[in-house]
Amino acid sequence: MTQNPATTPDIPVPANRPLVGVFWMLVTGACFIGVTALVKYMGPRLPSAEAAFLRYAMGLVFILPMLRSLLATPVSKRQWGLFGLRGFFHAGGVILWFYAMTRLPIAEVTAMNYLAPIYVTVGAAIFLGEKLAARRIVAVCLGLAGAAIILRPGFREVSTGHLAMLLAAVVFAGSYLLAKVLADEARPVMIVTMLSIFVTIGLAPFAFTVWITPTAQELLILAGVAFFATAGHFTMTLAFAAAPVTVTQPVTFLQLVWATILGVVVFAEPVDIWVVLGGAVILGSVTFITWREAMLKRQVTPPSHAAKF
Repeated sequence: MTQNPATTPDIPVPANRPLVGVFWMLVTGACFIGVTALVKYMGPRLPSAEAAFLRYAMGLVFILPMLRSLLATPVSKRQWGLFGLRGFFHAGGVILWFYAMTRLPIAEVTAMNYLAPIYVTVGAAIFLGEKLAARRIVAVCLGLAGAAIILRPGFREVSTGHLAMLLAAVVFAGSYLLAKVLADEARPVMIVTMLSIFVTIGLAPFAFTVWITPTAQELLILAGVAFFATAGHFTMTLAFAAAPVTVTQPVTFLQLVWATILGVVVFAEPVDIWVVLGGAVILGSVTFITWREAMLKRQVTPPSHAAKF
């Protein structure tokens, strides 16, 4: 599934290497588009819960080398609860995303995925007590306007895939908010690993109730999904380490461009200019929120630390 940089916690203090950051973010975009393309190619034969479970179960292979050191790390009862709750949210979001991906054009799913940071901004104000200034409110309204441009209710049918993607963005936002809370208490590698474990556990009962024996081709495709998703998160971390999020964030718009081209060339999906326009509006609001938060952090950061940017 695609993850937006603006919603990712645990970002290391970046060095001032913008070209390197842009390069790794381009690679990240290619990896995440690879994920969506493979899921789209696989089709809807497998239930979304089962496909999501197999993707995460296969992804556990990548965390095995870190498991021994993580088992030695103390985890409080409260943290176990937060890890479990985040896994529950994320599992629901992944099921909805897989459902939408097999029923909507790739460009639409990619564009609507940009909504998650908008919901995170609202959720942070409601649940974490963060200030929702006038500029943030305007940016949130623009993001929602972008969603309306994509959906155009009243002018075309809003399908179950659209509704699933709208809800997926909300659920993912809840997952990211919990990650923000955990980021103050646990190491990033612990947060990522626990997410993979708890999402797999959370998806298991949903998958087994609708289980259909997958073919060898479907298993191979889902293994590719797990690989590209893991690689994408790794290269995104390299991008964050090389340059500020304000530099790398606008590059994510290219994911929508690539998704549109891929949809036309590989899946014969027509170009919908409203989807591109709506996605641009949403990403513009996300970029503004990201830039504004970076400026506020600089205002309260000592000069010696700010020099690292």
